[in-house]
Amino acid sequence: MNTPLRRLLTGILVLTAILASVVSVQSTAAPKLPKDTSAFRGVNWADPRDNYASDEVVPSGLDVTADYDATYATAEGIIKEFRKELRANTVRLPINPASVGTDWWESYRGAIDAAADSGFKVILSYWESNSAKDGRVDDQAGWDSMWQTVIRHYAKNPKVYFEPMNEPFGYSLDAWVALTSGWLDTHAEVPRSRMVISGTGYNDSVIGVCHAPELDGTLLSLHFYGFWASDTTEQAWLDNLVPRVDGCEERTIIDEAGAPMTIGLNYGNHEGSVSTAYMGAMTQYAWEHDMGIVYWPGLRFGDSYSLTELTEDGQLEVTSESGLAQLQYGWGIAKSESLNDLPPEPPGVPVVGVESGRCLDVPGWSTTAGTALDLWDCNGGANQSWNPTGDGTFTVYGDMCLTARSTTPGDPVVIEDCGAAPLQEWTKAGDGSLALVDAPELCLTAAGTGNGSAVRIEACAGAEAQRWSIG
Repeated sequence: MNTPLRRLLTGILVLTAILASVVSVQSTAAPKLPKDTSAFRGVNWADPRDNYASDEVVPSGLDVTADYDATYATAEGIIKEFRKELRANTVRLPINPASVGTDWWESYRGAIDAAADSGFKVILSYWESNSAKDGRVDDQAGWDSMWQTVIRHYAKNPKVYFEPMNEPFGYSLDAWVALTSGWLDTHAEVPRSRMVISGTGYNDSVIGVCHAPELDGTLLSLHFYGFWASDTTEQAWLDNLVPRVDGCEERTIIDEAGAPMTIGLNYGNHEGSVSTAYMGAMTQYAWEHDMGIVYWPGLRFGDSYSLTELTEDGQLEVTSESGLAQLQYGWGIAKSESLNDLPPEPPGVPVVGVESGRCLDVPGWSTTAGTALDLWDCNGGANQSWNPTGDGTFTVYGDMCLTARSTTPGDPVVIEDCGAAPLQEWTKAGDGSLALVDAPELCLTAAGTGNGSAVRIEACAGAEAQRWSIG
């Protein structure tokens, strides 16, 4: 009998089924965010050029001419080493339009697939080209096309996460929210819990994006570096970090943070050194708030921050055991923090140009033999810390020496392994000049007074550019 009551009951059942279907679809498309981001224990795997490229981005150790199978095999080996040597479970990889939908894309997918197949979380992040570097998307149409291709391939892979742009400092908060919320709408088939929205500026604050309702349900990414200040206490660095993320920790991955790992620092002492104090603060805060860290970089050729080096047989070697121990504490996988009272840095003092007031500096914290020196604002870094020894040498990083490349006036002054090259002994005159012991007519000379001014060997002339204050 088709009574009103029966029709009402039938309508209720139909409505219940529709609602259940909607809830089911929504729960499939939009799983909830985890309670925190501590599951991200990762490293960046970077192109030697710092990922800023107008051509293909090629992480260190990969070959742009290799096919998919070869790339997969190489990447699988490196990913296994990240797990074995570091206990990592996440890798962040760069992409750009020149690397997607191209011949390299067909091969590069081998690296992404190898990581995901190995059980790693993979964060794919867009880097702008080196020609602009203005903190904005280089080409909107190219960027849109790139993401369409990437997400078409990996939308259904729960191991792959997407970060629309690295360090969007060219956008205001409102403009960045508008761009990313539109991107989220375009790719609504991907759960928001796998979308990683960069903080504003140089990814240096997540407060604005955290409180933007258009971005609800996404993960957030923060960058935090020790070269942003010159504090030498852990507390000062904690005070620096807190305002960048306070109240938004549960959604935030620190997906770039790093410090020099190849220069002999002791990360078990967090007081008295810019880098060790910074690293102690960053990892302590992550540990306390169950935040994920994706270290910069796990592997990058020529980078003193690199946590590993690639050997000839394809293995990875850890560059700093104390740095790794501190990172693992921040990841929450160390039983305790490995602290000690040993000096945080090798001994040394600044060597300051009297004319410029700037310090004798190893650019980029490089530890590569033959790196030419320059002047830079004094910042207390270990790359500006020179130890004048009793034999006339000036050591940096504990085992590299201030070295004249030759006795030809105008040639650069560099760092070399101590004892591996001549022209490493210096003597200081009463006027503050530093002359070569083996060529006393030649003096350490600044070519200018600004940041980046070259330091070279020139005929001693009593010039202001040849006077230095040590300590």
